[in-house]
Amino acid sequence: MRRRNRRGWRRWINGPSIGAILIALFVLAPMYWMLASSFKTPSNVGASPPQYFPIPLSTAGYRAAFNDGFGGFIMNSLIVACCSTALVLALGTFAGYALGRLPMRGKYPIMVSLLMISVFPEIAVIAPLYLIMRDMGWLNSYQALIFPYTAFNLPFAIWILRNYFLGISMSMEESARIDGAGSFRTLWSVVFPQVRPGVFTAGVFTFTACWTEFLMALSFDFGKKTIPVGIASFGAQFTVPYGAYFAASVVAVVPIAILVLVFRKAVVSGLTSGAVKG
Repeated sequence: MRRRNRRGWRRWINGPSIGAILIALFVLAPMYWMLASSFKTPSNVGASPPQYFPIPLSTAGYRAAFNDGFGGFIMNSLIVACCSTALVLALGTFAGYALGRLPMRGKYPIMVSLLMISVFPEIAVIAPLYLIMRDMGWLNSYQALIFPYTAFNLPFAIWILRNYFLGISMSMEESARIDGAGSFRTLWSVVFPQVRPGVFTAGVFTFTACWTEFLMALSFDFGKKTIPVGIASFGAQFTVPYGAYFAASVVAVVPIAILVLVFRKAVVSGLTSGAVKG
């Protein structure tokens, strides 16, 4: 028994468990520090030696963040991220269906072009996009962020959804049409329900990208600040409100954490499908 226990212990140490624990600590330690620091008093945030547990608990950081207009930043981010995600999913679903199911010429160049757009750096197009937004009178408006976010996140969504559509048997569509279902009814009732994991995956990644984007939000929208730009505007020239930074960051992470927890199975399924199909 002792030998077996020793072997089991050695396997556990030498196996993937230690690696998984180290990775988890590496990821969770900064998140814990952010959460703990958000509940510290202003004097304890930068205390030396550092305070690992927030004693006493304080909500001064949260009060400072919301007194600086953080509630408005959250509303702006929600509007921009939700509208951009809805447009990406609506356009990406139909584009993915067309590229994955319909006979058409030039599929390969189109997919290569989409891949190039998805990895194109935003900073390379900031100047021309700014001029376009200025000429259209869209600066300091929601659409100044919604449409660029849609354009930059749409290629990734199309790739994911196309791979899902490729995995659906054509016989199901043919059976629905034989039963008298039209094209739209076939898509809505037969095809789309099978690509929900891909839709959820594309939606989560798009929402996260829009929620955390900084460069375009800083360049195009001076009035309606989103969360990243709003957090960067906290404080004054000679003051750095670390408590407000930590508190606002915790609040900003909550929607992303909820999305990942709720749709974690769909996200894993969507990423796995994209890796093995197509």
